[in-house]
Amino acid sequence: MRPRCHAAFAALALFLTTPASAQGVLTPAQSEAQAAYDRALGNFKSILAERRHQIDTRQPLPNLPGQALYLARVAVISTYKDLTDAMPSRIGKPNKFGIPPAYFDAAIEPLVDEYADIFEIMETPPAGAQDSATPFEDVIDLGAAIARAKGLGPDAAAAAGRISLGLFYAETNGKQNVRNARSNTYMGSLQTGPSEDRNGQRKWEAIKGKVAAIDPALAARDDEEEARSRGTDRRFNHWTNVRDGLMNAHADLFAEIPAIVKTLPDPIEQMKLFELIQIIPTPTRSALSSGDLLNYRVSNPTIMKHLRNNSIFAFGKADRARSSASFREILGAMWLFKRKFDKAMVKYAEIKPR
Repeated sequence: MRPRCHAAFAALALFLTTPASAQGVLTPAQSEAQAAYDRALGNFKSILAERRHQIDTRQPLPNLPGQALYLARVAVISTYKDLTDAMPSRIGKPNKFGIPPAYFDAAIEPLVDEYADIFEIMETPPAGAQDSATPFEDVIDLGAAIARAKGLGPDAAAAAGRISLGLFYAETNGKQNVRNARSNTYMGSLQTGPSEDRNGQRKWEAIKGKVAAIDPALAARDDEEEARSRGTDRRFNHWTNVRDGLMNAHADLFAEIPAIVKTLPDPIEQMKLFELIQIIPTPTRSALSSGDLLNYRVSNPTIMKHLRNNSIFAFGKADRARSSASFREILGAMWLFKRKFDKAMVKYAEIKPR
């Protein structure tokens, strides 16, 4: 990692907070909301600067170096939503991240760019990671091949490949073999833990013969990657991690794709649903089997906590006070995922799947 000069970033950060005095006379509630946002923004800048300094001076990073940074960003978005609830006039222009303007001040876009840059450095793949020269094609091909082995026709299999690419972007923004700055458990292109990786491998072995009959070339590639990953942490072989991640969490529900496509014709909504299979698997399966997916409601406090821990209903007092939500509402609240899924759709359009 090469040190970089961020004097311009530091200078910009000094001027991004809008002074409370510029808003006129504030009520006590408005003053409190403004002060909370100012504190959260100041803390976010401070942690950004600390991590940047540690990286540029090659200092050791703390355990889980991204966690404090992530929580600081959550606090900025949350307190800004509380601020705009108290002062609707503070809702500004759209931002490049696709975050609803009531939750985000577009003036601080450079800070979030810096946040993403720091995370990319902290999650750099380990030296022995086994990259693929065709990472996006691999994800699509594996998703489609698994779907075909599960008995799906060409159109549904193609949808499975597209959905799989969306999951790759949701988990790592389309970067292969990454580590995780917020977890010591979940790693790799599809961010699996050791037990999930083993479970996926076991399930793959059960359908490998069907895959070989359908796509001998893909099966031969799989044999090569199996041999290459032997004796290593297989989560840092792009091919085996994607394959086992899909088999662990998603493959059993590929059979539902024809019905899902009828209910959710928008490909991005399909990607959101399969991401929910990763976040809240049991309620999502129950919703799919209910016959009324979009109106299926969850109210278990633990499930609501899992959603909030994954940036859904996580921002602002009003959202965090929710005790239940329908799947229609959950899908609508997944706006932080949409930009990643948009990137996946662009990439998918560039690729000619087999």
